[in-house]
Amino acid sequence: MNSVLSSRRIIAITKRAKYIAFLRGINVGGHKLIKMEALAAAFTAAGFRNVKTYIASGNVIFESRATKVDGLEKKAERKLLETFGHEIAVVIFSIAELQALIESDPLKAFDSHSDVMLVVTFLKQRVLRVKLPLESKTENLEVFAIQDRAAFTVARRKKTGWFGFPNNFIEKKLGCAATTRQWRTVEKVVAVAERL
Repeated sequence: MNSVLSSRRIIAITKRAKYIAFLRGINVGGHKLIKMEALAAAFTAAGFRNVKTYIASGNVIFESRATKVDGLEKKAERKLLETFGHEIAVVIFSIAELQALIESDPLKAFDSHSDVMLVVTFLKQRVLRVKLPLESKTENLEVFAIQDRAAFTVARRKKTGWFGFPNNFIEKKLGCAATTRQWRTVEKVVAVAERL
């Protein structure tokens, strides 16, 4: 009986949680070019397990026994700087946190179509007392909700035909580093992580 209990305790202690790291500003406009195989290798070398990448914008699924997200972020950022020579902000969420965001779906009231892009910006820290909505006339976008460390934005096409992109606007307004993804990309990467 004691051996069964102790083996259960060992399993509980060694169980790893699943996370997704979102990297800021890699493979954009010819800057900070990193191949996904090299990115996965860097995360593995940093001590993360079962590492998988999803598309080239810098989304990394991994497992770790550590539970403090800020510690995981610092560890990943140190390894990226050491490996690639770039300072790259990393924002990490647990799969459970992302599943809760998807379930609450603050963007469900909006229709995604050819002139509207629905995006989420992941923040390095929680922000308090933000008066919403935040609007950028030049970028033609509106940040209408902030939940946990995620800011939700509706971006509309500008006269140039391009969508406004909220990342720099949000960083300036909220005073923290951030990285942005299309909402459907987040849904897809979480679905991939759930299957692993």
